Amino acid sequence: MIKKLHDAGVRSEHAYTAGLASIAASFLSWTLSEKKESAGRDRADRWGIFVGEWAPTFLALGLALAQYEQQDGTFPS
Repeated sequence: MIKKLHDAGVRSEHAYTAGLASIAASFLSWTLSEKKESAGRDRADRWGIFVGEWAPTFLALGLALAQYEQQDGTFPS
């Protein structure tokens, strides 16, 4: 799977950026849900946690891609 992602043009920097964006999106979704919805803090917490769970996946993919890039010799300097 990592080789296919790399061959498709996905690099470790892309996955790391997606992980950081996911953290920001988690905070943003929590804030917007708490302010704009009348469902209360419980629902806002669920939105924040749901989006926040993406970050570890993206960061793990970034690590796997970085390891593949080092092994492949295409790791950016």
